Amino acid sequence: MLNDMRRTCDVLVIGSGAGGLSTAITAKKAGLDVVIIEKEEFFGGTTAFSGGVLWVPGNHYARDAGIEDSRDAAITYLRNETGNFYGEKAIDAFLDQGPRMLDFFERETEAKFVLSGYPDYHPDVAGGAMAGRSVTAAAFDARGLGHEIKRLRPPLSTITFIGMMFNSSNEDLKHFFRATRSFKSAVYVIRRLLNHLRELALYGRGVQITSGNALVARLAKTVFDLQIPLLTGTSAQQLIVEQGAVTGALVKHADAEFRISARRAVVLACGGFPHDVERITRAYPHLARGGEHLSPTPAGNTGDGVAMAEQVGGTCDIRFPNAASWMPVSKVPLAGGKVGVFPHLVDRYKPGVIAVDRKGRRFANESNSYHDTGEAMISANEGGTETACWLICDHATIRKYGLGYAKPAPVPIGIYLRNGYLQSASTLDQLAGLVGIDAAALEATVRKFNEGAVRGEDPEFGRGSTAFNRFLGDPDNKPNPNVAPIGKGPYYALKLIMGDLGTFDGLTTDTVGRVLASDSRPIPGLYACGNDRASIMGGNYPGAGITLGPIMTFGYITARHIAGKEDVATYA
Repeated sequence: MLNDMRRTCDVLVIGSGAGGLSTAITAKKAGLDVVIIEKEEFFGGTTAFSGGVLWVPGNHYARDAGIEDSRDAAITYLRNETGNFYGEKAIDAFLDQGPRMLDFFERETEAKFVLSGYPDYHPDVAGGAMAGRSVTAAAFDARGLGHEIKRLRPPLSTITFIGMMFNSSNEDLKHFFRATRSFKSAVYVIRRLLNHLRELALYGRGVQITSGNALVARLAKTVFDLQIPLLTGTSAQQLIVEQGAVTGALVKHADAEFRISARRAVVLACGGFPHDVERITRAYPHLARGGEHLSPTPAGNTGDGVAMAEQVGGTCDIRFPNAASWMPVSKVPLAGGKVGVFPHLVDRYKPGVIAVDRKGRRFANESNSYHDTGEAMISANEGGTETACWLICDHATIRKYGLGYAKPAPVPIGIYLRNGYLQSASTLDQLAGLVGIDAAALEATVRKFNEGAVRGEDPEFGRGSTAFNRFLGDPDNKPNPNVAPIGKGPYYALKLIMGDLGTFDGLTTDTVGRVLASDSRPIPGLYACGNDRASIMGGNYPGAGITLGPIMTFGYITARHIAGKEDVATYA
């Protein structure tokens, strides 16, 4: 490894998430010599924690399934979603090259994808699609990594069950929810658990992996097959500038510093700045007013790429109305006084669950996307220091669907009542007193909600009114998969605060990824991809995979530009 770090290469990639790996693979396939460095002990970045979904309009998986869509519809949708931040050149590049990127990776690498059933998050907006724009990484047997499996970042522990991975778009989760009500699902779950326990005994982790973990493993398998050095535990200290161009980086491994020279480019793919406390305090409104934030992204995503680029003239403005992809999260008490982070991806969509603010009032459609719900949380708490809400449900609902980290029956929930993760009381008035919610308002809120819920309706916020709402609801709950009354006690409350899935604001680049100085000129030899560059979505979240779809597409474009390929020259 030390010899690798002393080498000269064509392209040095700093970071090992989907952006870094896709850039490195594309560059290597174009004939360039590539080195990847990663400061943490695991490779995979935020991608390894994610759902592994890519939003790519015009993909062949949708066409093969007979789903009709058009480029014009995608443009209309993106214009509506991005508003004043619509970048025509970047959007054209994304729509041109996204399908080609998928075809390239499926043809040339271990990456494989399947069509996801996700609708766009706002399917009723002009240009929105009911299905076809999102694809998901195919499951993977991680034993294909050989000994490198030890360096694959494990999935986020709080959204696994004894280390077993789940994805809201696959069949596992549906069967686990139905295990106590369906013989078929019960058999499926038992077999799945037995296979997983066998894997734990043999390999120390699950090897039948899905979601972002599978995407990273597939990309990494290609990296290793191509003999691209991937150096973990190796951090970039600063960029090297010679004669006005970035020509490499000083890197550190253990206590030794080395230089890696790059003949053509250094590519920053460090995962944005969700753990750069100083920067997010300025960028996140709930932090700026004194609130709390807890991000489930890897702790190493501390804005290193952005900071290094700024040191050589790059710029990172806080420009978008939402600086990050908001994710409501809960704090999970763990052994040894540690705290885990649970991202609320599924429970909010289930019938019989509502969210209220401290005043005891609902403030949003709980079945909207995590980003939309987070934005509504921030707005609902404006004027106060704390940004929080509480999920409320009855006993039958929590045992049927679980709530946050607390799993559905037959898994016991007593431990979560004892450690304070959940609060419970026999009446709503008592529950409100336990968690500090306005009791009279909470009772009035539940009463008002139930009046419509008994008919499967939500007149106040319209839960279940969109295809996306219904996608993650309970299809067995009629007539509305997202709405059911809150019944008899005991009642439960779970506190949510604000988190994120990664930053939207980032370095200013041109379309091909060259980092721009304050005078809008490219800094020679310096590129950024992934969350280190500003999102093309303008601070909005239009659909499942709007992070990874553009990340891999622009990683592909960036690498081909570095390699001098003419098909991307027009975007420069």
